[in-house]
Amino acid sequence: MFSKRHGFATVPPIQFRHDAPGGLRHAVIQAAYEHLSYSQIRTSICRTLYLVPNQGNWSEIPNIRDEVEDIIQGVEWYQVYDVIEGLVVFIEGTIGYAATEGFADRVNMIFSDTGAGWQFVAGDGIIIRGDGDFEEAVASSRDSLLQTGYDVAAKEIKEALGDLSRRPDPDLTGAVHHALGALEATARYITGSNDGLAKLASQIGLPKPLDQALEKMWGFASNSGRHVSPTNQPTPQQAQLIVHLSSAYCRYLADTSK
Repeated sequence: MFSKRHGFATVPPIQFRHDAPGGLRHAVIQAAYEHLSYSQIRTSICRTLYLVPNQGNWSEIPNIRDEVEDIIQGVEWYQVYDVIEGLVVFIEGTIGYAATEGFADRVNMIFSDTGAGWQFVAGDGIIIRGDGDFEEAVASSRDSLLQTGYDVAAKEIKEALGDLSRRPDPDLTGAVHHALGALEATARYITGSNDGLAKLASQIGLPKPLDQALEKMWGFASNSGRHVSPTNQPTPQQAQLIVHLSSAYCRYLADTSK
């Protein structure tokens, strides 16, 4: 597009997660139409949402096109993202990987341009999208942990991200719990001890006062992520912060232990 070719366009800030505005819904259908007929799009949507196609609609345009548009505009916000994941599977099974990659790239562009706090990642589906620092911390942490052989810790980071991405409601305590689990697993890899993170914080080679900061973060996160009560729930911002910080700590520890 002109604005991107000439550097006028900027990435808008994340504006929503628990929503799917009409423009996004329409754009997703048009992105799918680059690879599928409206009949195929209807088949995929009905399969995902357990709907019965209107057998009285037989012409591609306008009948089936309008039926598809009516469905996507009328479903709950989180079902839109289910539809997208269903279309990814349908396109791959019908056309192949290259078309699937093209559709996924277009969807991610739609997410970015509309300010959606989501992204499609191959193998993970639609997961939460944060700001640049958050994305870099989580992605580089998982890469460093896998390269170092800290597979359990890498899995915990992935689970934490999955809990933040759960629809329609994120599992915030689960995200905090798994973020702590990643830190604890990393600490155990480094020390060879099965002690908890509270005891290992001062033994894993963090420079002072970062070891004390880790202990304080663990204390806060432990209360929110392990001792669950109706009055002690972490906020979405707090849960994302814990995942962000845990990822950064894990990357640092994995890189320095190589």
